[in-house]
Amino acid sequence: MPSVTVTSPLPDLLAPGLDVVFCGINPGMRAAASGHHFMGRSNRFWKTVHLSGFTPELIDPLDDCRILDHRCGLTTVVERPTARADEVLRDEFIRSAATLCQKVELLRPRCLAFLGKPAYQAIAGQPKVDWGKQPEKFGGAMVWLLPNPSGLNRGFSQDMLVQAYRELREELAKTGPQVSCVIA
Repeated sequence: MPSVTVTSPLPDLLAPGLDVVFCGINPGMRAAASGHHFMGRSNRFWKTVHLSGFTPELIDPLDDCRILDHRCGLTTVVERPTARADEVLRDEFIRSAATLCQKVELLRPRCLAFLGKPAYQAIAGQPKVDWGKQPEKFGGAMVWLLPNPSGLNRGFSQDMLVQAYRELREELAKTGPQVSCVIA
């Protein structure tokens, strides 16, 4: 039987100089099978980014690449798909950190927004972190922790998600567009 090289089941949607890269924990099974981010029927990501003001219209998951038109990108910490995010092991987050950091350093988004706490807690080595802006940067980008929009996350209503994501959008609006400068 010939060997087959499998690329990431869920390709990143990234470009240089984005305002924010939303960083999921890992792909869900449906997203990985379709090749489109946040495909789960109960996932609230697309509705949340629209209602919080990141996109002027609701984006269909099959058109996920349109998020780039709004200076937003999508990636995951861990590439391995699972049915539930809690199936990802702490060590997987730590092993994936260097690759994620390289992406951020190369593409220089203003902000890396982790969707949920577990990945960031493992990467930063901090068992306790608060939601929102973090004191340290990651790969040169501001770090922001947002609640996971998965329908399995019953701790946050749709309104609570929208408010948390809106706080990030307002922070990005206050700090203005990314300004490139070269220091000689």
